[in-house]
Amino acid sequence: MAFSITGKTAIVTGAANGIGLAVARTFADRGANVMCADMDEKRLAEELGDVADEGNIRYFAGDLRQRLTIANLVSATIDAFDEIDILVNASRQVMETDALNPEDTSVEQLLEQNLMTALRLSQQVACRMIKQSDGREGDGPAGSIINLSSIAAHQTRPELLGYSIASAGLEQMTRSMALALAPHRIRVNAVAFGSVMSASLKSSIGDHPEWREEIETRTPMHRIASPTELVDAVQFLASEGSGFVTGDVMTVDGGRSLLDPVSAPAH
Repeated sequence: MAFSITGKTAIVTGAANGIGLAVARTFADRGANVMCADMDEKRLAEELGDVADEGNIRYFAGDLRQRLTIANLVSATIDAFDEIDILVNASRQVMETDALNPEDTSVEQLLEQNLMTALRLSQQVACRMIKQSDGREGDGPAGSIINLSSIAAHQTRPELLGYSIASAGLEQMTRSMALALAPHRIRVNAVAFGSVMSASLKSSIGDHPEWREEIETRTPMHRIASPTELVDAVQFLASEGSGFVTGDVMTVDGGRSLLDPVSAPAH
């Protein structure tokens, strides 16, 4: 099947919760080998502990803001599955920014967590993909990298200043890396979502219950999607069915970005 990922090896970050967890579980169910990475070791063990040392799913706990941790993750994946074919950068953090407070450090924190971690891991994984492809016959695909972004890159609110800046940076990184890696047959794409019940949105709605009604009102499909509804878009970009797609940012938001940009919170 053109959209099959059976036998492929994927690293999925942010895999202890929400969208990352949905991607990791679904990829494993559909025949991929999956290394689930997250900082929250306790939650990884709770979600994956019964299968984490056998079969086609493993987990790795560590702070991916640290370069050594990234190198260890790549090494652990190779030790477990020999190769890396897919990287899904699903690890994201959402926090509010006080735009008028010069002491606020949320922009720096979000750039480090949401942009720089994805960039550094993509660089490490791309080097491995290139090394693998050098030993293969033919000129088939060498790998696929998918970044999870947000429509906050284009539609924002004052309190989401830092998150929006980091999301916009991630999308430009996606396009730039796509150009840099195209000669090596590695594709780089992103999925920007809004009306999806991610772990961050669930937490935000807990703090701001009125946001749920705002989001549903401002979404043409009048609902918030489940994390599993995002997985098929990610799988498409990971599979050979999207073999001529690179540098693209696919929007999955129930139509929210088609409306007036002054909208409900974009997560």
